[in-house]
Order: sequence, then C-alpha cells, then structure tokens
Amino acid sequence: MQTFIIKTHQPGKSYPQPHFFVLNKGLNAGKSLKKPCPNCFVIITKSVHSCNHLFHLTLMLQIGQFFKAYLKGSVIPFITINDCAMVIKKAYCEDAQLLNKSAKMIENLTKKEEEYQFLLHKLAQLKRAYIQSIFKNLELM
Repeated sequence: MQTFIIKTHQPGKSYPQPHFFVLNKGLNAGKSLKKPCPNCFVIITKSVHSCNHLFHLTLMLQIGQFFKAYLKGSVIPFITINDCAMVIKKAYCEDAQLLNKSAKMIENLTKKEEEYQFLLHKLAQLKRAYIQSIFKNLELM
C-alpha cells in the first residue's frame, strides 16, 4: 500500500495535499522540514494524520542517524531519492500507538533541548555583561 509520494522539490512550487520536506544534501540529509529549502525532497501524503506520522518518523530516523549509511559524495554528501524512500518505507510502522508515543517523547525532549539552549544563551549574555561591567572603567574599548 502506497502511503506517500516522494519527489524532488522545485522551488516556487506549491502542493495542495498534506506534505513536508526532507533535506537531501549535507550531513543533516534526511532531516524533516516544515518549510522548503533548495536541496530537499517533498513527501506528499493523502491525509494530515499520515503526513504528521511520516514527519515524526523521518525526524526520528534522522536523529538516529539511519540515513547516514546511505550518504554518497565526498565533498558534499547527499542521499538519493530512492535511498531516502527505501529507508522511510522500511521504518514505516503500522503501529500508530507506538509511533505516537515515541513522537510525543521526541517532541518533549526537543522542547527541553530548546529551553536549555535558551538558558545557555542567556547565561552567556549574563557572563559577558558581568565581565564588561568589571572592566568598563578601564576604557579598553
């Protein structure tokens, strides 16, 4: 049963069906994207549910580095459309409960990661401001 169609994205083209994009070049090849970029595939599905299902599945495959074995090229690595489709089809799970549970966990972990990155950024700003306040009277700048 064909649940999705994968094509090379053409910049400027819009898709009426539910869809998402997959980066196809670089070390992040296989990464799920909500918005297109010049080097990506588009995955088109029949329903929003299956689109969301495949988006999270593809995201988990990229985080788990399952696309890495299929990268080709020495200067700029890339994944072919056939290899990308094959990896997704092999991993496609009919058990929606398992994927939903896993997707929720990945979503929660991603939110925590973003919170920690925000805190690290704020701590770096605080450290810089503190150091600048120590030396502000020295006219170093």
